[in-house]
Amino acid sequence: MEGAVRIGSRVRIELHGRRVAGWVVEDDVGVTPGVSPKPLAASSGDGPPPPVVALAQWAAWRWAGPLSSFLGTASPPRIVRGTWVPTPARRAVSDGTVRPEAEDRPPSPGGGSIDLVDEALATGGPTGRPAIIRLAPTLDATLVTLELVHRTGPCGVLVIVPSHARAAVMATRLRRAGLSVALMPEGWEEAATGSSIVVGTRAAAWAPVPRLQAAVVLDAHDEAYREERSPTWSAVDVVVERGRRDGAPVLLVTPCPPVALAEGRAVVTTSRAVERRGWPVVEVVDRTGDDPRTGLFSERLSRLLGAVLDRPEGRAVCILNRTGRVRLLACKQCGALARCTLCGGAMAQVDQGGPLTCQRCGEARPAVCAQCDSTRLKMLRIGVTRATEELAALTGVDAVELTGRSEASETVTARLVVGTEAALHRVDRADVVAFLDIDQHLLAPRFGAGEEALALLARAARLVGSRDAGGRVLVQTRVPGHEALQAAVHADPPLLSVPERGLREVLDLPPFGVLASLRGPGAAAFAAGVGALDRITVSPAGEERWMARAPDHRTLCDGLASVPRPPDRLRVEVDPTDV
Repeated sequence: MEGAVRIGSRVRIELHGRRVAGWVVEDDVGVTPGVSPKPLAASSGDGPPPPVVALAQWAAWRWAGPLSSFLGTASPPRIVRGTWVPTPARRAVSDGTVRPEAEDRPPSPGGGSIDLVDEALATGGPTGRPAIIRLAPTLDATLVTLELVHRTGPCGVLVIVPSHARAAVMATRLRRAGLSVALMPEGWEEAATGSSIVVGTRAAAWAPVPRLQAAVVLDAHDEAYREERSPTWSAVDVVVERGRRDGAPVLLVTPCPPVALAEGRAVVTTSRAVERRGWPVVEVVDRTGDDPRTGLFSERLSRLLGAVLDRPEGRAVCILNRTGRVRLLACKQCGALARCTLCGGAMAQVDQGGPLTCQRCGEARPAVCAQCDSTRLKMLRIGVTRATEELAALTGVDAVELTGRSEASETVTARLVVGTEAALHRVDRADVVAFLDIDQHLLAPRFGAGEEALALLARAARLVGSRDAGGRVLVQTRVPGHEALQAAVHADPPLLSVPERGLREVLDLPPFGVLASLRGPGAAAFAAGVGALDRITVSPAGEERWMARAPDHRTLCDGLASVPRPPDRLRVEVDPTDV
């Protein structure tokens, strides 16, 4: 097999009577005294190139996971041979041959995409330091990709998008511009040659590009870029690290940059007028003083749905996140939500007649309304199925329930869709998007709840279009002054990020500190070993769960790697999002 096996190749070896798959991660290694090496049994084809193998080794340290998990993600979906022959690194010269066709370059407001890319490249430079482009949700982010390709050339450019549908659209537009595109994962072999633009979703961050020339991540704030299974790696961080290693410019495009993403990085954006036109009209309905007997549907919501659905082609989407919601308590007398006076999170009553407990910081207080001192509290809850039935009766239009488990074909002809946030990804167009209870997102027991709520509003903005096109998003809430809502209403994301940054800095939350969640039967023993290290503190965070805190990732990840894993089951999650 000499000549067919290199670093990164997939091989098989016989261990205890069966063939086990693996990867070659090192070559020219001396034999350990007293150990008898076994010959390789077979070659399973090419795997990730050596630079990606080195990147996987870094990721195994960064997210405290097994190296094989990352190598598996970076490997082709089928057996591929012959792609490992070194290809000279090529950087195409910017000329008319790679400039997009006229129909693929519709004029953006003020010619913003060209200016943004120039400014971002000048800020980030060729050192691999990422730059953030804050682009309003209804503006065409594809133009940023096309301009980047024009400046760097098409060879070795990596384009990451949050969904397979958007990846297919992006690949089509680039091909229409006369560019060679490798759509992952089917185009793994073509991507390995380094002669095409590589387009894909989260796993494409591990594309076998021999040397990265440039990279762009669209909607860099999207949760889809984070792997839910352990190890919980982030595609955005992987792409940023690849750019740093190869000295390639990396552009992170997002309408609402999270604090952890923007800290210490340059943020470029359009003018205020252009950004404002790129958001729809966001109308906030304050339900604080509403009669509790009116239920979940305000009078303003009823009128708006009626006006939209009276039109033959009118379509409305109503969002009520049934899964993962918090238990919200409201005062029966004044309607105010039960919120923590320290961190502003939602408070729940675990035991009947017991105190109120904050699900975010643990603060407790008597079951009394903080606004009117009433002791009469009610629990707010309604499911998507019940909401679908009631809205159908209210509007006289057949309503379709849409959740993550629904068939996509159900929404083809539906004019009224009621569902969880999955509906925002499964519906292509709407005249109005209504959040029936945005407080479930705003007051969720996570430190990033406000940023996640603003991201949902940005996603809804894409469905309805800009304010010039008549787009409208309606939000029902009992906290109308929340920073996330104000940021969407005024099309000004810093209205949320500035106070959010100040709060995190005081509490040493990311990006001013790093966290790791330790769960499972083996968490206690592992936490004891980690907690004994310098500059790392460990505290209990629930049954069989511990939270490790450190000032930076190097300290935390070195500590996690130095402590032996217990034999019992253990899940280590670096940078947890449910804190």
